[in-house]
Amino acid sequence: MPPVISIRDLRKTYASGFEALKGVSLDIEDGEILALLGPNGAGKTTLISIVCGISTLDSGSVTVGGHDVVRDYRAARSLIGLVPQEISLEPFEKVVNTVRLSRGLFGLRRDDALVERVLRDLSLWDKRNATNRELSGGMRRRVLIAKALSHEPRVLFLDEPTAGVDVELRRDMWEIVGRLKAQGVTIILTTHYIEEAEAIADRVGVINNGRILLVEEKGALMRRMGRKELRIELSGPLAEVPKALAGYGLVREDGGRRLLYVYDAASGSTGITRLMGDLRTAGLHLVDIETRQSNLEEIFVGLVKDDA
Repeated sequence: MPPVISIRDLRKTYASGFEALKGVSLDIEDGEILALLGPNGAGKTTLISIVCGISTLDSGSVTVGGHDVVRDYRAARSLIGLVPQEISLEPFEKVVNTVRLSRGLFGLRRDDALVERVLRDLSLWDKRNATNRELSGGMRRRVLIAKALSHEPRVLFLDEPTAGVDVELRRDMWEIVGRLKAQGVTIILTTHYIEEAEAIADRVGVINNGRILLVEEKGALMRRMGRKELRIELSGPLAEVPKALAGYGLVREDGGRRLLYVYDAASGSTGITRLMGDLRTAGLHLVDIETRQSNLEEIFVGLVKDDA
């Protein structure tokens, strides 16, 4: 099956001379959740704006559902729902009318049953007759999602959807995203919360300085780039690591009461068995051991730092 979004050698330079996108190529598969990570100014919002037809491209091509976003703008845009970073709603309009209007802007007939279903899915039905100004920040973000879903898009862009939202509402958002995926919606998520990508994404893309550094299945990425740490608690402190153990790259912690050993979990040999034997030979007595795998945030920070 061809990708639902295909981006090829996309370039964008603003009038100020700032080169926001430098030959970005990316395929987004139908029905997946792709988390697009990157620091401020990396090019995330520019990329989304071009795909959604809000901003023009300088060169390259973008297709959505096979429709070119320049030559066949209306057909491409009809497949896309966009939830922007900024909360911009008519404050005195009722929630239900806000969603109905958004559907009408796409030239679709009024469908009260569909609007009700969308509002119920987002736990907004009880608030349907409230004005937008009466809602909390988290509820207003849900209204933005309802607006984006009102024309039944095939693709949903969520640009920092949980910015400024408390932890409980953020997890509610994750559940909403999971339900949308189950309904067949393709979701592209930009976020500063790395744990968000780790919790819900199928694949992770990292963008920095206008370039895509990688796009990879989340689990495979963490296996390939994640490191594991073994912390060894000793019965007494060490003033220094014995010379016989120098080849392991051990690091003293907690005043020498613990030793840190870093290894590649994907490697055919971790060296742990040999290390345990050499520790005994060196006369060191172990009290406890603990293992830990690096998380997606550490991988992301490392990638961006290397690209700086």
